[in-house]
Amino acid sequence: MAAPRGARTPLTRVAIFGGTHGNELSGVLLARHWQEDGAEVQRPGLRVTPFISNPRAVHRGVRYVDRDLNRVFDPAHLGPEPPEDQPYEVEQAREIHRLFGAYDVILDLHNTTSNMGCTLILESSRDDVLIQMFRYIQGWRVSNKSWEGQAFLASHRDEEGEAGKGPGLRVGDIQRGISPGPGDLLVQVSLGPAGRLAFFQLGEQRREFPACSLEAYQVTGKVDYPRKANGEIAAVIHPSLQDRDWQPLKPGEPAFLTLDGTTIPFDGDGPVYPVFVNEAAYYEKGEAFAKTRKVTLTARRLDAAGAPREAPPQTRFPGDV
Repeated sequence: MAAPRGARTPLTRVAIFGGTHGNELSGVLLARHWQEDGAEVQRPGLRVTPFISNPRAVHRGVRYVDRDLNRVFDPAHLGPEPPEDQPYEVEQAREIHRLFGAYDVILDLHNTTSNMGCTLILESSRDDVLIQMFRYIQGWRVSNKSWEGQAFLASHRDEEGEAGKGPGLRVGDIQRGISPGPGDLLVQVSLGPAGRLAFFQLGEQRREFPACSLEAYQVTGKVDYPRKANGEIAAVIHPSLQDRDWQPLKPGEPAFLTLDGTTIPFDGDGPVYPVFVNEAAYYEKGEAFAKTRKVTLTARRLDAAGAPREAPPQTRFPGDV
């Protein structure tokens, strides 16, 4: 989803997407609610547009119809010449790009079947504005409620993330296609966009933000399930790892359990912090869980015009000098 990088003027054009994956109902429910009653998300000085991003998949109650919509926002699919016999999601991505390409930022709401609580997903370690926004949300309160969650850095290295994606929010664990989730989790999902809009509104009002730091979990790799010679899954997530997203996993600790009761230990470097543990949508991707490590992201001060000042941002890893 489109989102500019680096220094920028205040963000005033904001879209909120639900239903990028059609069977993730929290975002669908909230986007439809805000389409019918936009008072909760409208702010003076901001243009906020809720949107159902994959309506055909939502109607069918499936993750996607032909292709994962989040995987087709790239120049190959969004170029001037549309592909022949393009899949539905490519057609939809081109329409979204036409409608929302001029927006400053898009907030993309998702669910996960993993026990991750609320998670803000950041694509770049070098985006001062979004790091500042994430830090602001962590301390933001409204009506005696505060947002609770983790920051996840989806980029493998200290670099710009994949172009064309905006900041996302995932909430879990929630079964897909059945319900939008427990009320407390749904409240947390709604608080995420509300906190971001409050941040954008302060930027529009020329509020300055001091330099800050943000603890995040940066993905370092993915771990597949043990497999048979024919490619079938040979073991499941071990009970001691199930539902322990964000908790340290050390080499030698149980990771998988075969159907005959044999424990398979984690044999990578560690400790790591697993996330998306046993995520149902990632079976097709060959991913049992993602490995992360704790990092501290830093953002420069944002002046009244929204531009960064002082030293350039950096990512610090535990043990770095």
